[in-house]
Amino acid sequence: MNSNQNLDFDLTEEMTMLRRTAREFSESEILPKVMQYDEAQEFPANLMTRMAELGFLGATVPEELGGAGMTAREFAVIMEELGRVDPSVALTLAAHSGLCLEHILLFADDEQKRNYVPDLATGKTIGSWCLTEPGSGSDAAAMLTTAEKRGSKYIVNGTKNFITNGSHASTFVVMTRTDPAKGKAGISAFIVEKQMGVRVGKKENKLGFRASDTVQLVFENVEVPAENLLGKEGEGLKQALAVLDSGRVGVAALAVGLAQGAMEASIRYAKERKAFGKALGEFQGIQFKVADMATEIQAARLLTLRAADAKALGKPLTLVAAYAKYFASEVAQRVATEAVQIHGGYGYIKEFPVEKFYRDAKLLTIGEGTSEVQRMVIAKNILG
Repeated sequence: MNSNQNLDFDLTEEMTMLRRTAREFSESEILPKVMQYDEAQEFPANLMTRMAELGFLGATVPEELGGAGMTAREFAVIMEELGRVDPSVALTLAAHSGLCLEHILLFADDEQKRNYVPDLATGKTIGSWCLTEPGSGSDAAAMLTTAEKRGSKYIVNGTKNFITNGSHASTFVVMTRTDPAKGKAGISAFIVEKQMGVRVGKKENKLGFRASDTVQLVFENVEVPAENLLGKEGEGLKQALAVLDSGRVGVAALAVGLAQGAMEASIRYAKERKAFGKALGEFQGIQFKVADMATEIQAARLLTLRAADAKALGKPLTLVAAYAKYFASEVAQRVATEAVQIHGGYGYIKEFPVEKFYRDAKLLTIGEGTSEVQRMVIAKNILG
C-alpha cells in the first residue's frame, strides 16, 4: 500500500510544493532529534529560527506585515507535515501563530499590528496565548485574573496555567477580568510583554508533547499600557472564542499529521516484521487495521481542509472547526493506539516512533477545547 496516495489530491501545485518543503524540513532537521527533544523536554529554539526563515511562523500574516501571505489551507498543510514527524514542534507553532498571532491579526488596531506582528512573523519574538487558569479550563468565563484601570495603565494580577511557549515567549495575549461584576461581559484581552513583569512559574512535567514548553505564568502588579487593550473592554471572551475556532483548524491538521505518521510507521513495521513465516502485513487482521486507519485519516483530512477553506473565505467557522477538531483528534488517538497494537511489544519501546505518537495523541482530545466541548458546540449548532 502507498501510504502517501492521494495526500495531494485536493491541493494546488503550489500547495503540493509547500508540502514537499515542509516534509523535507521535518525529515532532515526535526526527525533526527525528536527523541532528544522529548527526553530532555527541550524547547526547539533553533527550529523556530529555521521555521521563521521558511516563512512558517508568519505563514498567514500579510506580506506587508512581514509574513508569507499564505492561506489557512496552506497553514494546515504545514501543520500536518510537522505533526507527522514531531507533534511538539507543530504545537509550538500552533500556539505562536494560530493563537497569539491570530488574536492580534483579528482584533488589534493598525498601530498594535505594526508594533507586534512583524517581529512575531519573522521570529524575532515568540508568542504565547494565555486563557486557562488553575481553576478555569473549559469554563473560561470562570477566570480570576484581573486588570484594574489606573490612569493610563492597567494593573494585571493573576495566574495562568498550561501556557504553551510560556518560558520562551516575550509577547503574550492575556485574557483578564476588567469588570468582575459583569461576568462574561467583563473579560478583556491585552497584549502583554514579558519585560512588563511576567514571571514564569512551574514548568509542567507532561505525558506527551514534552518538547513543547508548558508552564504556569504569574502576573503580580504587572503594568500594561492602556493602548495594549485589544478592541474594547468586555470583548475579551468573544475574541477568545473566535480565536479558538480558528486555532482548532490548525490543531485538527496537527492531529491528521500525527495519525499519518503513526500509520506510516505501522506500514513499515508490518512489511518488515515476520510472524508464522510471513510478513505481518499479509495477515488480514493487520490489513483491516491499516484500512481503517487510512479511511479515517482521509476523512479527517477532508474535514480539516473544509474548515481551513471556510476560514480563508470568511465563512462561519464555529461548526466546521468543531467537526474537524473533534473528529481529527479522536482519529489521532485511535490510530496511535492501533499503531502500538500492530507493533506489539515493540510499540511500547521508545526506539519505535509509535510509542511517542501514542503519548502525544491524548492531548489533542483535551487542548483547545475537549472532545466533550466540541460535541456540545456541534449539538448546539445543530439543535439550535
